Amino acid sequence: MKIIQTLPLKRKNRKSAFGRFFYDFITTYGYKWLNICRYLSTMSRWIVTLLIFLFSFKGFASYILIPMDADSQSEHLKAYGITYWVLEKHLKAKWLLNYRGGAFLVPDSEEIRRECQIRGVSFEVISDAQTNQILEEISSPSQNMEAVVLEKAPKIAVYSPKGNQPWDDAVTLVLTYAEIPYTVVYDEEVLSDQLLLYDWLHLHHEDFTGQYGKFYRAYRTAPWYIEQKRDAEALATKLGYTKVSEEKRDVALKIRDYVVGGGFMFAMCSATDSFDIALAAEGVDICEAMFDGDPSEPDYQNKIDYRKTFAFTNFTLERNPMVYEFSSIDMTTRRRINKETDYFTLMDYSAKWDPIPCMLVQNHTSLVKGFMGQTTSFASDEIKSTVLVMGENKSNGEARYIHGIRGKGFFTFYGGHDPEDYQHRVGDAKTELALHPNSPGYRLILNNVLFPAAKKKKQKT
Repeated sequence: MKIIQTLPLKRKNRKSAFGRFFYDFITTYGYKWLNICRYLSTMSRWIVTLLIFLFSFKGFASYILIPMDADSQSEHLKAYGITYWVLEKHLKAKWLLNYRGGAFLVPDSEEIRRECQIRGVSFEVISDAQTNQILEEISSPSQNMEAVVLEKAPKIAVYSPKGNQPWDDAVTLVLTYAEIPYTVVYDEEVLSDQLLLYDWLHLHHEDFTGQYGKFYRAYRTAPWYIEQKRDAEALATKLGYTKVSEEKRDVALKIRDYVVGGGFMFAMCSATDSFDIALAAEGVDICEAMFDGDPSEPDYQNKIDYRKTFAFTNFTLERNPMVYEFSSIDMTTRRRINKETDYFTLMDYSAKWDPIPCMLVQNHTSLVKGFMGQTTSFASDEIKSTVLVMGENKSNGEARYIHGIRGKGFFTFYGGHDPEDYQHRVGDAKTELALHPNSPGYRLILNNVLFPAAKKKKQKT
């Protein structure tokens, strides 16, 4: 039966040349053509998918938001370090003033995500559409918010004796913790005009009056005091001065010129009032014999020129070398407040009209825990009217955090020694910032560090 069914078909094909051609073509090329069609169909689907991905990528993940509010950020201090690191990569960032505690907006990349994860910084990947929505909300006239562009990583200098460790000073401590690089400079670098290489200068807890911190009564026999005094005298002699007070005065004048020329200066504790005293006492000997070898000038209080100072006026100098105090500027010995209730309040500024002070007070709380130092706080009635008080304890009549303009530059003075060590004493153990990664007091320092990176707008207040 099988043979009978097959033979008629073969005979028919032999009689038709067209049939034979068609049969040979289909059996030879049919399956190949079918595979080619299938391949082209698959490729077209991949091309369409790729085009859809490329066109929608911007809407998928374009930015990284680093929140700075209390509930969302696990490492506030290191978040500043991430933003600085992004600027070092020659990328721009945005500082979203008053939005989620002063959040940062940076470009999205796998490298930045990984760095945030390594440093423990909380972040959110947001789409282009979400970013535009946030920026539109911020730009609304009804919102006290602003997006400030951060353009470049500022070059940072810390004025400090070379032998000091990072934990000797709150600023060097937090810069190290946040992984923000800085260069240590001292008198030789300042007097040779090397400050021109830097955008931002911090004054270590220095005494610019030449009185060695007024530690004479308590520590004049201590080995560290004797060594520091000897080193200071040797350096002054090397630089061509007969007195440490005269050398420190010229250092203060160089720093003044740096600020007037457009630099940014940040100072804490005794570097604040002693700097202004040195400027006001230019050409006047206010040091007693145990400090510079000869008596002070008679009636030197009436020779003080308050017009030369940055922040303070009408203050009275402390004449007694046995008293651990420079002047009436500091409120330490007049404070009537205990540790449990020692807080100060940050002022609220218009982000759109006064972005400079608004940047400097960005925080996840407006109430900051107080802390003491040789210069703890500033008498409100001895602050110049041109200076902004950005943080104060009004009930105690004291300012804790102030800011001003001098020439083309800016300065910020912050009272106290260590925001997380209430009453830091000589020889105390260093503060472990890993235990305080969300410190509001330390955030104020880092606000100042990033401030020079911003495009400035003229201040209205």
